[in-house]
Amino acid sequence: MSQTPLDQQAIDAEIAELAERPEPEVPGRRPAPGHPDRAYAPYRSTLLRHPHHPLIAVKPDPDTVELSGPVFGPTDVTDLDADLTRQHQGEPLGERITVSGRVLDREGRPVRGQLVEVWQANASGRYAHQRDQHPAPLDPNFTGVGRCLTDTEGRYGFTTIRPGAYPWLNHVNAWRPAHLHFSVFGTAFAQRLVTQMYFPGDPLFPYDPILQSVTDPRARERLVAAYDPGLSEPEFSLGYRWDIVLDGPAATWTEGEQP
Repeated sequence: MSQTPLDQQAIDAEIAELAERPEPEVPGRRPAPGHPDRAYAPYRSTLLRHPHHPLIAVKPDPDTVELSGPVFGPTDVTDLDADLTRQHQGEPLGERITVSGRVLDREGRPVRGQLVEVWQANASGRYAHQRDQHPAPLDPNFTGVGRCLTDTEGRYGFTTIRPGAYPWLNHVNAWRPAHLHFSVFGTAFAQRLVTQMYFPGDPLFPYDPILQSVTDPRARERLVAAYDPGLSEPEFSLGYRWDIVLDGPAATWTEGEQP
């Protein structure tokens, strides 16, 4: 007997049910509130890919793992890396935006000299990646990847194109809100954190299992950028401000938090 495909109504019911449950207290989880469990049923692939066995401690010296790890890249980080609209011969299609903010620790102090990376879909909602085959046009003048280093105030900045929403196969007629993927490195590759930034007022927010897996409303709000006219460039781009807090009670949600 064939199984009835999951539709948005079924996913909405699961999200609503889980939102009513108290968040479980997990000893040693840091930071605890607002970070979703690895197995969040409405986000179907988490049931298949999250770890089912205890983590393995690296002994005797965890630092030795980093000695053979990958490096950031073969070239220095330049200003061109942070402007995703100037990496090809022509102008990319779409609405130009400027995204800037600060990387902070739990005390609000700037985290200086950190590598910040972004990757995203184009204005039509398609990634320049061979596994993305949905029928939206690719943009020959937009690859959708960038990087920069935080300055002495912990500030980063990117010029890019506002991404489009795109379909994914979590359930029937599932669409992801527009978002940018961010990663922040510490002093080594093994300290990488990955998260997502969203745009204010997106009507897809309530229907997205990935965003809704962050069950604390305040934590979800911290994933949404704020429009900032001070960051807009006249006749060129709209400005958005988004800070990344690495730890503490106001930490930005990151993918792969350890329970």
